[in-house]
Amino acid sequence: MANDVEHILERLRSGVVPHRSLETFAVGIEKSRAEINRQLDLAQSKEGAFKFLRGGYGCGKTFMSRLALLDAHSRNFAASFVVVSENDLQFHKFDEVYRRIMQELSTAYCDRQALSDILDRWIGRVEEALVNTGLDEDAPDFDERVAKRLEEDLVARTAGKVPQDMVRVLSTIFRLKQERKNHEAGGLLSWLCGSRNVDASIKRLAGLRGDISSSNALDYLHGILEIIKAADYQGLVVVIDEAETILRSRRDVRGKTLNGIRQIIDASDRFRGMLWIFTGTPDFFDTTRGVAGLAPLHDRIAFQKNSQFVNVRQPQLELRPFDAARLKAVALKLRELYPTQDRGRLERKVSEQVIESLVHKATRKFGGDVGVVPRQFLRSFVTMLDLVDQEEAYDPATMEGLDLGPITPEEERLVEGKPEYDPEPEDQQEYELVQF
Repeated sequence: MANDVEHILERLRSGVVPHRSLETFAVGIEKSRAEINRQLDLAQSKEGAFKFLRGGYGCGKTFMSRLALLDAHSRNFAASFVVVSENDLQFHKFDEVYRRIMQELSTAYCDRQALSDILDRWIGRVEEALVNTGLDEDAPDFDERVAKRLEEDLVARTAGKVPQDMVRVLSTIFRLKQERKNHEAGGLLSWLCGSRNVDASIKRLAGLRGDISSSNALDYLHGILEIIKAADYQGLVVVIDEAETILRSRRDVRGKTLNGIRQIIDASDRFRGMLWIFTGTPDFFDTTRGVAGLAPLHDRIAFQKNSQFVNVRQPQLELRPFDAARLKAVALKLRELYPTQDRGRLERKVSEQVIESLVHKATRKFGGDVGVVPRQFLRSFVTMLDLVDQEEAYDPATMEGLDLGPITPEEERLVEGKPEYDPEPEDQQEYELVQF
């Protein structure tokens, strides 16, 4: 736990969301978290599921999706957390999406690139099952029987739709591992994870001539999902964070990307045991620059609100912005977690009244918009705790408030009451359904 607390504080000092133990200072998200766990229930019952998290800047979309990943791990799911980037992820190219998912694939026991561990676990289960039928693991043909069972298992689980190249690669990886040829096995594993930099001599070992393409990447992902379940995991959760980044792309690329998301949603029912989670701002969902510009996607996931009541079980889950009470509650949690030799002194100097004053002063700087300030506030609050712990003479009650530091261009636009992105004239037109 001590290491987790240090991880939390160190990440907050940098103004970024921690990767572990988020539940220790999660406040005011009980309904949202319960809905994510309902989606995990669906995936655990072998349904294909998807959810879109919507919220403005500072609403905690990344926090919520990181917490969803941790909840998935605690329930024995494999998971992958992918951040949308203009430079290395064009979502309409499924081979790029697949590669990023495989790069970030994790389990509760492996933080990243977990496919090797998952394969070993699957192989071990197949070997154990064969031994339990009475086969001798020292028999000369035992490895051959294992390879045959692996192929039969994958073909049966995918209803025969697994790419043949995938079957050959897996069989070859198993054989090479048994022969202690780990370099060659690692090269083919990289190919299976979507790498385009595998030497031709390595690919020839499995009879490969090309790479995983956009047209067959989802079939490979289906195969990976079935391997994950065969390895005794509940399924796979994929988080696609910051989907609003798509809005910065050219109009033609945005249209293709949104259509790619539509195709994934339409195919989700055949990915039994898989949950997709997308995060995005209202601009991403509600403007013709984004989802609202592609009618087939918008019709599937449109956000509905009945007066002040919102159904959390609809495709879009609205995350509420921070308010002063929630910001204060998080600060109190962090004070409670903070490691110090003199707990009484810390709580006297950083009293509840001091925290209330700090929240008031911080939000006043942003015109009372609490939703803009959580990142800067929490970073500066941890710095204040550090100073109280380090400096005897430091007294936050005498300070003008927290030094929130510079704000980002996005935050500055929000403070000025502007949208996150300026609309373009052609964005008032709807996208046509693009085939590729």
